[in-house]
Amino acid sequence: MTDVVDRLIDALNNHDLDAVMRCYRPDAVATWPDMEACNPQEISSYCTQTWEAFPNLHFTPWEKTACGDAIATEMVVCGTQTGSWLLVGGEVLEATGRSVSARCSCFWNVADDLIASQRFYYDQLQIYAQLGMRLPCVFDPSG
Repeated sequence: MTDVVDRLIDALNNHDLDAVMRCYRPDAVATWPDMEACNPQEISSYCTQTWEAFPNLHFTPWEKTACGDAIATEMVVCGTQTGSWLLVGGEVLEATGRSVSARCSCFWNVADDLIASQRFYYDQLQIYAQLGMRLPCVFDPSG
């Protein structure tokens, strides 16, 4: 059952969109901290946009655990932002040339040896800080 996750990670590391998409069911839902993709076109678009922003993006799995149809993986993701990156809220961060490295976790549910759902977590603040971004510190005393 974990074979599909291994295939997905290999395809992501090779930036092979066709191979990535062959890992998902047609009705798969994938979530990341910055968006939810509810169809294959949205998953494909997210991968393409991310690879354009980070053309050397690479995942290194540390741990993988499976129970029933659920798989959990802890990984490190590394890459250099040499392209435009769409941020939460619709803003675009132009290429910074900075490298990022962050621990991440992904949880998959598998059906018929394909990914039915994916929940991917990483610390956005850590990534933003490594890219040189600073969040506005605004305090609203009215709550």
